[in-house]
Amino acid sequence: MKKKAAKKISKKVVRKSPKPKLLSGGNPQIAKGDGDEPVQAYISAVPGWKKEVARNLDKLITQHIPTVNKAVKWNSPFYGMEGKGWFLGFHVFTKYVKVTFFNGGSLKPLPPVEAKHKIIRYLHIYEDGFDDAQFVKWIKQASKLQGWKP
Repeated sequence: MKKKAAKKISKKVVRKSPKPKLLSGGNPQIAKGDGDEPVQAYISAVPGWKKEVARNLDKLITQHIPTVNKAVKWNSPFYGMEGKGWFLGFHVFTKYVKVTFFNGGSLKPLPPVEAKHKIIRYLHIYEDGFDDAQFVKWIKQASKLQGWKP
């Protein structure tokens, strides 16, 4: 007896990319990468009210510093200028979003939160928002300064 050949049925497999793992405080675990794509993946994965904060930060930076370079490093978006290094990064925590100005000690007025290193300053953004106009003044200053080069 002859065996019948099995018909091959071609099924298109659609794979959904897995949701990023949320680390401590809800910070998304996103692979390191350069450019806007990993930054947008990070922002899309941020939970709750902090997602709108992250979108607003990215929008303000991109709008006012159109030549900005972007990357995700150490599960945080970074923003910098060609040849000058990174001037800003942010990270999601349980109760706030921490914005790091890598040369914040040179900004006027100083961002409100001190760091162990005098040159670094922080802005903590809580659910009630932040002053967009002051943030824009800081990023315009910071983008002209020498930044952090890992």
